[in-house]
Amino acid sequence: MTSQEKLCSFEENISPHLKSAYNLAKWMTHSHEDAEDVVQEAFLRAFAAFETFRGEQGKAWLLAIVRNTALTLLKRKYNSTDMAHIEETSEDPIEPSPDPEESVIISRDREHVRHALQQLPSDFREAVILREMEGLSYKEIASTIGVPIGTVMSRLSRGRDWLTRILSNPVSSVKEEPV
Repeated sequence: MTSQEKLCSFEENISPHLKSAYNLAKWMTHSHEDAEDVVQEAFLRAFAAFETFRGEQGKAWLLAIVRNTALTLLKRKYNSTDMAHIEETSEDPIEPSPDPEESVIISRDREHVRHALQQLPSDFREAVILREMEGLSYKEIASTIGVPIGTVMSRLSRGRDWLTRILSNPVSSVKEEPV
């Protein structure tokens, strides 16, 4: 494969997943700047290793690289293997609504869900985000995070149950971390 063919194939198969890569990096790092750094590094790594890409599950392949790059950055930045207690420091942008009252309700609901997601242990949060926000299949999630499909199903089930409990109990939504 010539370098021009490699670049064209990369742009066709991997580049369309830039938004998903950023989204995952943002949820993992809790920082816009760190997420941008992670995505840039992940794309460089993905391009360097593109010869190993077999043409299937480009999104899952890229998100696995993003995940590993984010974990490396977080370990280096915080010098710790337990990333479950990193607090979010930036806010997600809120899409404007033509109706101000509706905008307030949507904003409050988004904030409530975002806060609930933050309370999940990182393994559960990661699985829920990859499934519900990024639309990955169980197989793609398993490939991305490097666990068996049964583990993915378990984490999704437990994560969804945990989210349901948090969102249905206003008192628990103000806690910093789950017990």
